[in-house]
This record gives sequence, structure tokens and C-alpha cells, in this order.
Amino acid sequence: MTNYTAMEALNAKAGTLSEALSILYWDQQSMMPSGGGPSRSDQTALLETMVHDITAGRALGEAIEAAEGDNALNPWQRANVEETKRSYIRATAIPSDLVAAKSKAESHALAIWQEARPNNDFAAALPALRDCFNLAKQAGQAIADKTGQPLYEAMIDGFEPGLTVAQIDAVFDDYAAFLPDFLDDVLAAQQARGEPLPLDGPFDIQTQRHVFQDIMKAVGFDFDHGRLDTSAHPFCGGTPADVRMTTRYRDEDFMDAMMGVLHETGHALYEQGLPKDYARQPVGLARGMVLHESQSLTIEMQVVRSRAFMNYAAPMLAKAFGKSGPAWTGENLSRHAARVERSFIRVEADEVTYPAHVILRYRLEKALLSGDLDLADLPAAWGDGLEALLGIRPKTDREGCLQDIHWYSGAFGYFPTYSLGAMCAAQVFNAARENLGDVEAQIERGEFAPLVQWLRDNVHGKASSGSTDEILTAATGSGLRADAFKAHLRKRYLDG
Repeated sequence: MTNYTAMEALNAKAGTLSEALSILYWDQQSMMPSGGGPSRSDQTALLETMVHDITAGRALGEAIEAAEGDNALNPWQRANVEETKRSYIRATAIPSDLVAAKSKAESHALAIWQEARPNNDFAAALPALRDCFNLAKQAGQAIADKTGQPLYEAMIDGFEPGLTVAQIDAVFDDYAAFLPDFLDDVLAAQQARGEPLPLDGPFDIQTQRHVFQDIMKAVGFDFDHGRLDTSAHPFCGGTPADVRMTTRYRDEDFMDAMMGVLHETGHALYEQGLPKDYARQPVGLARGMVLHESQSLTIEMQVVRSRAFMNYAAPMLAKAFGKSGPAWTGENLSRHAARVERSFIRVEADEVTYPAHVILRYRLEKALLSGDLDLADLPAAWGDGLEALLGIRPKTDREGCLQDIHWYSGAFGYFPTYSLGAMCAAQVFNAARENLGDVEAQIERGEFAPLVQWLRDNVHGKASSGSTDEILTAATGSGLRADAFKAHLRKRYLDG
């Protein structure tokens, strides 16, 4: 066994255990009975510790050091050494007992959140959230001390390597300044066009599930290597060979569930398109959450909310729900899909106001980590922040700080990637259009394969063989820019 293959074997072992953890996480969200929480905490803590013992172990460190001097490695193998080293440095910063404690706290907080959210009971969730936050901050500080990064950047780096607060601030401050006048213009234009024709329900949930699965198949999701289930918060997890997606349904409205399903399908297509030759290796994983979110939002925002897609989907949806008439044309459905309003729930927000929801969470995270905000004051700060950005204030914590799962599962530093992903999606879709010709005509005909293959060639298949900036520049001709996103919004909501 060479030094490189020794490193590869250790990565594969840790990767397999991580896949098991991902399936357990999916099960906790979708299938596990409420009484299973305590044992699930023990299971995940043990597996997390086992993964950590490998990824921070001396054997891996020695294998990395020796492999760095191997001049016979190909570019992907060299990138794998670099990615393994990056992960190793972060892992060795955190002691095993902190890994176990953090995992248990996250599993416990998740179970508490599942009960607190429907009951609108932030007070019940607060103690578990505080434990989760304190341990996440402790782990982040340990990494920051080792890498020399600022605390928040060390935490963000776990979701998007190399992303800095300065980069985020520049983009988010720009959009926050752009949004008020643009939103007023969009709402005025929308009012001038008049209301879309109503889509009268109810819409049977089983029917929703079946027709959405048909659309998923058409877009390219492989049901031999994945499935769709139900949870309190939509997500995509599992493994590239066994993708687990979830959504939530309402019988009075099918549009939100459909957007959730197709958003997660974008994530799933990325996972299913990762290179199999480097499965369970750091270089074979998705690059980071900016590109991951760009893939979900390419499908949901760029494709599904378009007139072309609704022209394709309208006959399928009308037939499934037993509907007919002018309300079920692609034009009317696209007006529903592109409806803009000031709203409280992030995952149901339109693409114009969605970044405001992310900017709010980003600002709150910074305040929490700096000590300027205490978790007990989160509901009031949430209301103040949303009112400043969108002019509305949630009446309940379920509409506010209880709506998202992320903080209650320890994911501090994740949120900025959502809106950066939206901006990246506009840039990626522009590049696909330039390379593929009339993508909208293809979408209207239900021909999704050319677009998905282009994404496979230019994003999915690149995995972590380069940085986000390198992959994006190779695909689109430049690093991340916000101008493509703004141009897309103007075209869809003012010029279209």
C-alpha cells in the first residue's frame, strides 16, 4: 500500500461512517418515532466520534504528509491530498469529547425543535438551543485558534471553504440597499398586471406526491438511487448512491410543496452527479454550499419558476388534480410561481425577497457570536430585523425564529451560502444558455437532459477538484458576481 492509498483507505472508512450518519439524520427527520430521540443521540455521538478518531488520527496525518511528496499523483489525487489536509487541520483542532458532546446536543435540540415549532414554544426550545450554540461556538473557536481565522469565518469555512465575512458583507449590503426600491417597483408592476386567477383546492396530498415524482423523473432524478419523503422542514440528505429528499405538504396549496421538491431535486442531482471514482474521498464531495445551493436554485428559481417550465407542467398538473380552464394555463401558473410579496417564511419566499431572509439570519448570527445578542432576545431581534428589511413583523415565533431547523442542528455559518447560491445560480444558468442555445424552448418541451448534462460536466462532475471560484470561473468565465442575479430579477419581474 502506498502512502496515497493508505490515506485513501482511511478517507473511505470515515466516508462510509459519515454516510451512515446521514441516513440516521434523515430517519430522525422523517421516520423515527418521537421516543427514539435519546438512543439516536447516543448512536450519532458514537459515530461522530468514530469519524473524528479517523479524520484527526495520527495515521491519517502521517499518510497525508507522506503523500504530499508523491510526484506520481494525478491532478485529482493531488487535490484529494489537499482536501484531506484541509479537513484534517479542522478535525485535529477539536477534541473527541467535544465532538461527542456537540453531536448529542444537536440531536437533542433537533428533537425539542420538532415539538416546539408546531407549538410555537420558543421558551421550550431555548435551553437546548443554547447548548447547541455554545458547543458550536466552542468548536468554532478551537478551529479558529488553530487556523488563525476569525471565529465566524472558521465556522463558515465548514460549509463554504475560503468564504470571508468581508466578501459576504459586500454582497449582502449591496443587495439590502438595492432591495427596497426594487421591491416597491416589482409590487407596483405586479399590482398593475392584476391578480392571477385563483387555483382552487383542495389538492390531495397523495396526488401532489405522485405528480411531483413524475416531474422529478422528467428533470433527471434517479429513483433507483433516492427517494422522497415527508418532514417538518424540507431537506436533501443521504448519500450520492442513496439520496434522501423530504418536503412538506398543504392540501390548500400545492405550489409551495412543488417548489420545495424541485429545490431539493436540484441538490439531489448534484449529489447523484458526483464522480463515482472518488466516492467517499474529500475531493469527490460537493465543493461547498454556495455551489450546492446554486444547483438547487438553478432548478427551482431559474427553471421551475419560469414561464417555459409552467407551460410544460401545466397539462400534467391540471390532469393530476382534475382541473381545467384558464386558471390552469402556463401563463397563469407562472404568475403564481413568480408572485412577490413580503412574507415571513424563508422556504416559501419568492426570489426577490428571499435574500432578505438570509441577510437577517446572517446578521443575527454575527450578533450572537460577537456577544451583542443573547439567544433569549432572539425573537425580538428577529422581529426588528425583518421589519427593517421587509417592513413586516412576525406575530409568532413559529413565523420567526422557530421556522428553520439549522440552528437547532448546530449549523451556524450555513445561512450566507443560500443567497450567494442564488446569485451563483443566475450566473450558471446564463452560461448554460450561452452554450446550449434556446434552453427555455427545451424546458418547455420537457427536454431537461441537455441542461442537466451541462451542469454535470461543468459543476457536478468537478466535485472538490478545485475551489468554488475556480469551478465557477471555468464554467461561466468569471468568479461570483451579483450583477447576473440583479439582471435576472429585472428581466423576470419588471421587463418580462
